[in-house]
Amino acid sequence: MTGPAEDAIVREMHVDASPSEVFPYFVEAEKLAVWKAATAQAHPVPGGTFRMDVTGRGDVAIGSYVEIDPPHRVVFTWEWEGDIGAAPGVVEVTLTPDGEGTLVRLLHRGVAPERQQHSAAGWAHYLERLAHAASGRNPGPDPWAKPPADTHQMEGMP
Repeated sequence: MTGPAEDAIVREMHVDASPSEVFPYFVEAEKLAVWKAATAQAHPVPGGTFRMDVTGRGDVAIGSYVEIDPPHRVVFTWEWEGDIGAAPGVVEVTLTPDGEGTLVRLLHRGVAPERQQHSAAGWAHYLERLAHAASGRNPGPDPWAKPPADTHQMEGMP
């Protein structure tokens, strides 16, 4: 694929981990659940699918893996479950050695104009969480996600 289109979101960031340490966070359900999803399922082969409830509130992203080239590149479709008639976007992730770490470049094409701002903010938020997780730091609870059921507290209680 060529350069970004008008409807593309581009994010680049350095992660203090090697490409082989970062790559699984895009294809393994257990690792997706650390930085990007409350729950995730993934079958990371070309044509395989993923499904993740990003916030635990039914904000479910679904897609198919198009290309998998460990640990350098992964391409997958991306859409929100229930968006009837919306064409899926395509996300390309390239991992390039960068000193002692990795340059992560994410290109998300096909984002509807009304979702551009929200999607761009989402990728910025979640890639920051990825940087923590892949480098061995706990990203902590996702402030955008519903807390797990066992951590609910009564209002006013410590």
